[in-house]
Amino acid sequence: MSDARPLYTYRNDPDVPPFDDSMALFVFDGVCVLCSGGASWLMKVDRKRRVNFTSAQGPLGQALYAHFGLQMDESYLLIDGGRAYTASAGYLQLCKVLGGPWHLLRVVSLFPSALRDWVYAHIARNRYRWFGKTNFCELLDEDQRQRLI
Repeated sequence: MSDARPLYTYRNDPDVPPFDDSMALFVFDGVCVLCSGGASWLMKVDRKRRVNFTSAQGPLGQALYAHFGLQMDESYLLIDGGRAYTASAGYLQLCKVLGGPWHLLRVVSLFPSALRDWVYAHIARNRYRWFGKTNFCELLDEDQRQRLI
């Protein structure tokens, strides 16, 4: 997503439920094994709780995807500072949000975004075939499910 878009546009959209956007929001596919497993892992490494989480299948996730004109099959969604990030740009922003040693992973930004996004899209297109599906948010433990908004 381009940084040229106005910030916090979702706040004026009556279809987007209000949510705490003072922290980054990671919107993930709750039935994808790779995505749910990744969200679970992120919750474990995010000990300072800098990131909120919601599933793409929930009301907030669906409304944000619709607001930004995205399909869940295209990418996960990261909302940070009123901006929407997808694909490799979202992961680079997530490393910035997490801080500390995660900043080191931002070295990936040295690769052209077209190449980074091609790799991301290839994995995203094949994620169900390669990793499978699970019941909604089944890979999250009870404490992690409590972190979903």
